Amino acid sequence: MFRKAKLTDGTANGQGPDAENCNVGIKKKSRVPGVMITQFIETLPEGKSHPDFTRKPIALTIQEGKFAFFKAIVTGDPQPTVTWDRNNGDVSDTSRYQTKYDPTSNEHTFEMPSVMPDQADTYKCFAKNEYGQAIVTVILNVIEVGFKMNKAQQQTTEFTDENFRTVLKRKSKIPPKSEQHEKKDGEIDPKFWELLLSADKKDYERICAEFGVTDFRWMLKELNEMKKEREEQQAQFIKDLRNLKAIQVNADGSASFEIDMDLLDPSSRIFLYKDGEMIPYTKELGDKMKHSLKQLGRKYVFSIRDLMPEDAGLYQLDVEDVNMFSTDFKIPMVDFLVKIQEVKAKEREDAVFECVLSNPFSKILWFGKNVPLEQGDKYDIEVSEDKLIHRLVVKDCIVVDKGIYSACAGIKSCNAWLVVEADKGAKKGKKAARKTTRAGGSGIDLQKVAQEQQVKLEKEREERKEQIKAAKEAAAAAPPPEAPPAPAPPTTAQAVPKTPKGPEPEIVSKPAVVSSDPPVVKEVSTGPSDEPPTAAEDSGEPEEVIGSDQPRAAAEIEPVITRGLSDHYALRGKSAELTVTMNMDRDCGWLKDGEQLNSGARINITKDGTSHKLTIKSCTDDDSGLYRFVSGEQSTQGKVTIGDVPEFDPDDLHKFSKPVIIRVGQNAAFKMPFIPQESLVVSWFKDGTEIKDGGGVKILKEPNHSRLLLRDCLRTDAGEIKIQLKNPFGVVEATSQLIVLDHPGPPEGPVDTVETTSSVIEIKWNPPKDDGGSAVTNYIIERQQTGQSLWTKLGDVLADRTSFRDRNVIHGKKYNYRIYAENPEGLSDALETADSIMAGIMILSGPPGAPKVVSASKTCINLTWTPPEDDRGVPIIGYQVEKQKKDTNEWIALNALNEPIKDVKFAVKDVMEGAEYEFRVAAINESGSGDLSPPSAMVCAKNPNMRPCFKDPEDFIVVRAGNSARVKICYEAEPPPQITWLKDDEPISPWINIINTEGMSQLVIPSSKRSDSAIYTVKAKNSVGEASFDIEVRVTDEPKTPGPVELEQTVHGKVVVSWAPSPDQELDDRLYYVVAQHDSNSRVWKTVADRLLTNTYTANNILPGIEYHFQIYAKNDMGLSDPSQSPTWGANSNRVHLSSNGPNSTDISFERPPSILVPLKVHTPPKGYQLYMTCAVRGCPTPSVSWYLNDVCINSDNNYYITNSFGVCSMYILRVRQKDSGEYKVVAVNSFGKADCSTKLVVRD
Repeated sequence: MFRKAKLTDGTANGQGPDAENCNVGIKKKSRVPGVMITQFIETLPEGKSHPDFTRKPIALTIQEGKFAFFKAIVTGDPQPTVTWDRNNGDVSDTSRYQTKYDPTSNEHTFEMPSVMPDQADTYKCFAKNEYGQAIVTVILNVIEVGFKMNKAQQQTTEFTDENFRTVLKRKSKIPPKSEQHEKKDGEIDPKFWELLLSADKKDYERICAEFGVTDFRWMLKELNEMKKEREEQQAQFIKDLRNLKAIQVNADGSASFEIDMDLLDPSSRIFLYKDGEMIPYTKELGDKMKHSLKQLGRKYVFSIRDLMPEDAGLYQLDVEDVNMFSTDFKIPMVDFLVKIQEVKAKEREDAVFECVLSNPFSKILWFGKNVPLEQGDKYDIEVSEDKLIHRLVVKDCIVVDKGIYSACAGIKSCNAWLVVEADKGAKKGKKAARKTTRAGGSGIDLQKVAQEQQVKLEKEREERKEQIKAAKEAAAAAPPPEAPPAPAPPTTAQAVPKTPKGPEPEIVSKPAVVSSDPPVVKEVSTGPSDEPPTAAEDSGEPEEVIGSDQPRAAAEIEPVITRGLSDHYALRGKSAELTVTMNMDRDCGWLKDGEQLNSGARINITKDGTSHKLTIKSCTDDDSGLYRFVSGEQSTQGKVTIGDVPEFDPDDLHKFSKPVIIRVGQNAAFKMPFIPQESLVVSWFKDGTEIKDGGGVKILKEPNHSRLLLRDCLRTDAGEIKIQLKNPFGVVEATSQLIVLDHPGPPEGPVDTVETTSSVIEIKWNPPKDDGGSAVTNYIIERQQTGQSLWTKLGDVLADRTSFRDRNVIHGKKYNYRIYAENPEGLSDALETADSIMAGIMILSGPPGAPKVVSASKTCINLTWTPPEDDRGVPIIGYQVEKQKKDTNEWIALNALNEPIKDVKFAVKDVMEGAEYEFRVAAINESGSGDLSPPSAMVCAKNPNMRPCFKDPEDFIVVRAGNSARVKICYEAEPPPQITWLKDDEPISPWINIINTEGMSQLVIPSSKRSDSAIYTVKAKNSVGEASFDIEVRVTDEPKTPGPVELEQTVHGKVVVSWAPSPDQELDDRLYYVVAQHDSNSRVWKTVADRLLTNTYTANNILPGIEYHFQIYAKNDMGLSDPSQSPTWGANSNRVHLSSNGPNSTDISFERPPSILVPLKVHTPPKGYQLYMTCAVRGCPTPSVSWYLNDVCINSDNNYYITNSFGVCSMYILRVRQKDSGEYKVVAVNSFGKADCSTKLVVRD
């Protein structure tokens, strides 16, 4: 019984008319539908909130006695108080109602441990704090177990809802098994009509055969009347009904059926039944209850989780009291003897999953990544003839095919991974070639497992037949029972259709198996007391199905036919027998097409007790017809058809039997003509497995011939191709062979060594398993010496030899071999030796002498040793050195065996400073590493003690004033020395930087001045000794111009040139003078004196009549000064000076303001590079030039070297820095005006 909650309106706490201090609150809207919120104050304080539900309880329909609960999650600040209540009852009984709170998940739970029908009600959940309250309602429906009429009557008086009274009284049209009465003869199970009303027309024949109905005309007439009545009833509740999908098993192990239904009233109630009993279901908790019903728009999907054998049965969906859909769920008793296994396949290779079932199964379901798979271009689904072996082939695997694949048979399933490895050898941007191999399989002999299971099943069938035969004999020998009481009249839902007056022929959907022998005539009874045979019984393979309730024969005292007639097919010219068996000895008669039959020349009628037999000798076409057996009021009939077994034309058969030979990748075509016949079934087989149309297979069937096309054949497609013609009279077959040619497979390994001596190596192997469809002609052998990369072809041998002798070997050397098989299609892949093979026995060298340490430092230890005294007759090709650190037990090789040390000395650089090591050496020959030498003495990786010494120092350095001075001194010393710098034997100034690193010391003067010129001394001192070195550092600048020049002739032909000293003469003791001269004849300046340390010079060979000019330069380590010009000496020196101030004279002025002739350019030098920046300025009088960086004058900044030579203004930076970046400006000013130009300097990192 189904109990529904009363939908009366309850009153929440604090909301009733008698509530104290009742204030009108502010209604608020919740984000969760169905939640009512009341806020007590107008404005909430900051950070506070009224209660609300983030998860509300879910309505529940549950069976009586089960565990029922509601869950809710509440928010609010402060934390709300949660209480529960019901509309019509009290929840204070803690044995029936329990309230719990989980602080971890913040869930409030209201539990009813063993729910009872009187607990069906509308429940309310209250959440309240000082700022408001939230209320939500939820309905609990309880399904009562069993139906008690007196209790139902009591409850119908309690409830006033008319619809609910209907629920109490409603029952399924299919009575539960516990209420089903024993069926009388001829009575049809109501389940039969319910299934037909929801089935497709194509399933009518199957359902009729299952329930033993043979009169199709009567069935269709009754069914049409029932459909009209059912449609009228359905129209009261639905607008449209379509897309009825029968129940089936899904990939996730559940079962479901679906229906598209448009309800007139969305609130109409939906009920679910199994075998006539109402079952509980849920709409929200699909992952917690076994049965669930989901609605997606107009679609309703019913699901069953955790399938078990007892879940089989008839499932029905009703709206109110009208049935909408019925489906029969049958679970075959089948299991997996061999499950599918994980497959690792390479890209573009075929993958195979295969399994073996415990019972024959025509088709199982295959799923790939939870998606159903069908026969097509991508997948091949194969089933063996005995229907025990099932196989899935995933063709041309790619990486996206990786995933879990599963096989499902009934409620049993198994799954396995498909792992697809990318083809690393494929070229980038190009698709890899299709592979001819298959990966996967079960790894065991499936055919053997299937044959053993077939024997076991056959034995079980024979035992079952014996049991049935014994039961029938016992029933026949037992005394007849008393007559049963008359059955009650059936209800409308269980109406029994009228039994047809005479027996009708049964349509057999599965033809009998026909061989070369005459077919055996199989008889099926259509009598009212006999159970009609199923398809499984007709084939001799009974199938156990859970949930299929077949009608059983009941023993009667009247004479009945225990074995009747069925439709038979007999071969022309052969005899046929019709046999009928009754439960007692009775007279009978035989009729053909309504005419009485008597024994004659070709017809023989015999009787043997209760067995009656009609024999037709040498059947002809005239013997076809409807035969009927009559005994009193009992009769049975069957149709006899005479025909021939299909046959092939001998010429066509001879032509078809010739093998088809193709190459891999080509198409194979087969064609077979035959004589057109009715009911002819054409099938194609490969190696005993039927070939289906789809994918790379194309099957064309015409009335007079059939074609088979196999596209892009692989080596695995080779085998026996068979065509089968089958009709009700027999089967004929024709076979051919498909040979797919390809290069052979690699020879079978391993490669065995037959003989190895100092001059010969003999190897052998096994022929390849797959010769590629054509015989192997020869084998090709290649060799590689260990340590080398080159493979050399040694030769080939004929196919009848699988061994090779290599006579060109060197004693002690190791070799690798690989063997190829060759046929007319090409070479196979190589079979390679697993390990190298040595020529002769291994002869190792004796030990070398113990290594000796030549020198040691913190980065390198130099060793030497002596060769072995005994090389044992094999030349030494090098040595291997090993080291061991102190306090460890591990010897580490410093070089590989294939990289021997050629000399008897070695520099070990893989050492840690301060660590102690010992070393040993082994000699290497062709056989490998020999005996080890004794270890060397322990040596420490550190530099030897030594007195400090300086390496190639410079003793004189010149620096331009304003630039940085850097003095670098390299030294060697152990232990590291203490470094001291002195300036003129005095300690250096604090602003001078000293930078000491390992093996080097630097003195850096950031911005040098002339006063920094001195003798600098560096001292290095350690425990071994002391060393010092002097470096002269001279800080100077370009010298200033010497003073005025005077000329005086004291002797004819000689002129004394004298000049005032340069202002730098007293500051620079390395300054000297240079004199240049030119005369009016040559007008070319030439140096006439150099390195003058005095201020006079005597010029010789001064001739009269020629003008002479002299220039005096001051020069030091930085270069020349500007020249000091002498007065002109010579021809016109005594000429009287003429005044130019005549009456007509004009004053000419060369004075002008400054102007920029060549502006500055933009510079972007890298950091640390030097930079020259120049521009050209003119003006009269000569303007003064100033340099600016970002509007700050830098003329006095020692980081910049600035010059002005005859209007060419230059600035030099030795090493540019980031802070040198900016805008540079040159400003030229004289008494007549000002000119400027600017540029930007960007220093790159």
